[in-house]
Amino acid sequence: MKKVFLVVLLTLLCITTNYSQRRDRVEYRQNWDEQKVFWGYYFGLNKKDFKINYKTNNNTFIDVTASTGFNVGLIGDLRLHKNISLRLEPGLSSNTKELAFTHIEGGKKDSIRDVNATYLRIPLLIKFNTNRLHNVRPYVIGGVSYDYNFSSNEDNPDDNYEGEFRMKKNNFTYEIGVGIDLYLPYFIFSPSIRGVFAINDELVRDNNPNSPWTGNVDYFGTRGIFIKLAFH
Repeated sequence: MKKVFLVVLLTLLCITTNYSQRRDRVEYRQNWDEQKVFWGYYFGLNKKDFKINYKTNNNTFIDVTASTGFNVGLIGDLRLHKNISLRLEPGLSSNTKELAFTHIEGGKKDSIRDVNATYLRIPLLIKFNTNRLHNVRPYVIGGVSYDYNFSSNEDNPDDNYEGEFRMKKNNFTYEIGVGIDLYLPYFIFSPSIRGVFAINDELVRDNNPNSPWTGNVDYFGTRGIFIKLAFH
C-alpha cells in the first residue's frame, strides 16, 4: 500500500512540474475560480485492508489480503476563500478482503472469511489550494466521513461459529490527501490520492466472548488508499 501511495504521489508531482514548466501561456477557464459554488463527479480505485490490534500477545493473528475496488460519486464545492473551500463528496465505495485466521485449524471453512463491503461514504472535507500557476493548482485536502456499510451483516444472529463474519453498519473515518487541479479547455481534471482511516471499531464480536475469531481482537478498523479522478 505504501508503494502505491508513493508511485501515485510521484506521478502527480511529475504532472505538476510538466504543466507548470510549459512555455504555452494560454490560461484556460480563467473565470472558474470566481464561482462561489460548483459541482462535479469522480470515479477511481481503492485498496483497503484493516488495522487490527489485539488484547494480548498470544498466538492470535489475522492475515488480511485485499483486492482492488472501485469508488464513484458526486462533488459539491463551496468556496470560502480564494484558497480554501468546503467540499462534500458523497459516493459509493466497494472492496473485497480475505481474512485468514492463521491460528485456527480445521480447513478453509473455519480459518478463512471473505469480507465483501460496499459503503455509502459522505465525506465532509476542507480543501486548501495554492495560488494558480498557469493551468495548474496543487492542493491538500482532509476531513471526516460517515460511512454506511450495506454489507455489514450486523443484524444477523449467526456469527463465526456458523460461518458469518459481522461488521457494524454505521462507521466514521478520516481522510487526508493531495492532488492537483489541471485547467483544460473544456473542463478541470483533478486527480488526487487519499489515505482513509477508520475512527471507530467496526467489528461485531461473536456471541461467545472467548471466540477464537473475535475474542482477542481489541480494535478492528478499515484503512486504505483511494485514487480519485475528478471532473468539474
